[in-house]
Amino acid sequence: MKNKIAITSLASFSPLGNTPEGIWNNYLSPKTLITINEFNGKGQFVATIPAEIRKEIDGLRKEDSKYKALDETVLMAILTSRKAIEKAGWQKGDDFGINIGSSRGATQLFEKYHSEFITTGKTSTLTSPTTTLGNISSWVAHDLKSKGPEISHSITCSTALHAVLNAVAWLQSGMTTKFLVGGSEAPLTAFTLAQMHALKIYATLRQTQYNTSIIEKPNTINCQSKPVEDLLSYPCRAFDLSKTKNTMVLGEGAAMACLELGEKENALGYITGIGYATDELEHNISISDDAICFQKSMAMALQNVSLDEVDAIVMHAPGTIKGDTSEYKAIEQMFKDKLPLLTTNKWKIGHTFGASGILSIELALMMIQCNTFIGIPFVTNPVRVSNPDRVIKNVLINAVGFGGNAVSVLVSAR
Repeated sequence: MKNKIAITSLASFSPLGNTPEGIWNNYLSPKTLITINEFNGKGQFVATIPAEIRKEIDGLRKEDSKYKALDETVLMAILTSRKAIEKAGWQKGDDFGINIGSSRGATQLFEKYHSEFITTGKTSTLTSPTTTLGNISSWVAHDLKSKGPEISHSITCSTALHAVLNAVAWLQSGMTTKFLVGGSEAPLTAFTLAQMHALKIYATLRQTQYNTSIIEKPNTINCQSKPVEDLLSYPCRAFDLSKTKNTMVLGEGAAMACLELGEKENALGYITGIGYATDELEHNISISDDAICFQKSMAMALQNVSLDEVDAIVMHAPGTIKGDTSEYKAIEQMFKDKLPLLTTNKWKIGHTFGASGILSIELALMMIQCNTFIGIPFVTNPVRVSNPDRVIKNVLINAVGFGGNAVSVLVSAR
């Protein structure tokens, strides 16, 4: 990378909440935010946004009649984008680009309109314009009155990190100096859950005895995580390499980051490396056994950084046997016997598909700012041989989706 890219703000809606303090406190707690909700009369493991955030979404629908018909992916994107530019000190009407993506897009509205069509043979006038993927960035641009380019895309679960890649290219080219990037996902529908079960990758009630009496008292998790009293309290066993069943769980959320070219006084951190690669597919949803795509994307992101300087990796680790194991093998191939500290947030907030990468960047930034590693309660991280008490300065974030389209982004301290 020719120049540093400053992350001057990040705003999010997720099961963790929507304020930095609340989000960090939730990360400090070993309690999962995955619960059981009913879909079509069946209990399903999911991670939902809190009621107070739902009120903000409902409030936006009432704020402007044009927003009433929009999908929740778009509404969450609008609200988090407003918060992000406010935190960065940007103004409505400024000249900045927008690149926001989603894996599923307007799935809630699409399913609603399709059901209406199957029942009546007719559908609403707004069906087509409100279910297109381009909806997201276009409506955000309308709301913020931005003057730069606006891009929406879907590259499955690596969507948000691909938005970062695209923004970095624009910023490095000199064609713009500011870019708003992120992802938004509202996938908690009966049809989407049924698709995950059809792939046989979803956590089921039969295989996991869910216990909501998990430890309530927040407790800082360091690199030597304390034993957890009740391991069955975690439906999503992300990065548990001993699991014998797939345990992916879906979550909902959105997050947006403001990126600016060069060093900035208000920077939360910097993007100092980017990498990407695509696997040769064995079949429609797999990646290679040792995730060659991740080996290539990590190598590209770290080409100007010594491996010893990478303090932690926020893994993609979706909670599936193949996904978790292959990524870990790729990391072992890359770092050999000097593994960084490894973590993921999917055991806590589920897999938010297209928004997951940017929520992982949020975790990385918080660990850097607080110099605190957030581990996985049921996974003991090996203590780094060199210096287990080292300051967290560089965190690598990984994401990959169907099609083996891996992205790695290195985030560094100010």
